[in-house]
Amino acid sequence: MAALALLFTVLGSRAASSQQAEQGLSELAVRLAGMTAVTGFEQPMLDSLRALIPGAARDRAGNTVLVLGAGARRRLVACPVSEPGFVVGSVRDDGWLTLRRAPGRVPPGSDAQVQGQRVTVFARSRTIPGVVAVRSVHLTRGRGLAGQDAFTVDSGYVDIGAASAAEVAAAGVAVTDPLAIAKRPQRYGADLVAAPVAGRRTACASLVLAARRAVAEQGMVPRGESVVVAFVVEQELEARGLTTLANTRGPFAGTVLVDGGEGAPGAVARTPDSLGMRIPALGSVTRWTLGARYAGTPVETTSFTGADSLREALVRWIRGAR
Repeated sequence: MAALALLFTVLGSRAASSQQAEQGLSELAVRLAGMTAVTGFEQPMLDSLRALIPGAARDRAGNTVLVLGAGARRRLVACPVSEPGFVVGSVRDDGWLTLRRAPGRVPPGSDAQVQGQRVTVFARSRTIPGVVAVRSVHLTRGRGLAGQDAFTVDSGYVDIGAASAAEVAAAGVAVTDPLAIAKRPQRYGADLVAAPVAGRRTACASLVLAARRAVAEQGMVPRGESVVVAFVVEQELEARGLTTLANTRGPFAGTVLVDGGEGAPGAVARTPDSLGMRIPALGSVTRWTLGARYAGTPVETTSFTGADSLREALVRWIRGAR
């Protein structure tokens, strides 16, 4: 009976530990999903990630990097943090802002998604709410609206409540300041979260917790190996962050690229990636994709249960499992 009681105690302890880990993951995922990291302006988010991971440092590209172990055989696991977004193109005399896309690839239809949406402008010293104007259906009714060009970012205007260019300057907003759709992560159902780039953010949360566990458990990396854990910049801009890692930390025996993408929430797909052919020092590259419904939209939705599975798989990979 004593042995049976001990067994139930151990099993109960493991279940509680697993539940706490999943709860911590969901909280971190929601926190990261509320952050914005427009391509080229990722540093505030990377600073937050660096503070979460003991021993992590910033490299010359701006990546957040943690090195585990000291062996000659090196492996890399990386999660991109960049996201599509916009910058202030100009400031009009009447206080309206015009838009331009930030550098890098953008999902199809991203222009239409920002029309009429609340946005956040990231000024030098503070964030400022705004809204993207829409064409008045009342004033354009019967004037050939159907034949006009669809909304594009180049024809968009942002209202931040300023009545003049001087008021915009007084608010601290300047040309090239980044802006993006306002982040309001929504939890719903049993284990789902919806937000722009929710899949990527939740996948990064899984890697953060796997890295923290590896730091806490000394000796997790097999003898003779080292594992580089990185959160990388400008993935949609010629993968500049990964290229810097390959040049400064490589060559790697293999690379795992952790990301979110279209798929069933809760699923984790493992697929070969051609990045290794373009950047040979990365070695063989495998993409681990956390499934997300409505990927590339403001309501991209993923699952905490899938993220927890991804976290455990990353821990096993760091330990040397293939």
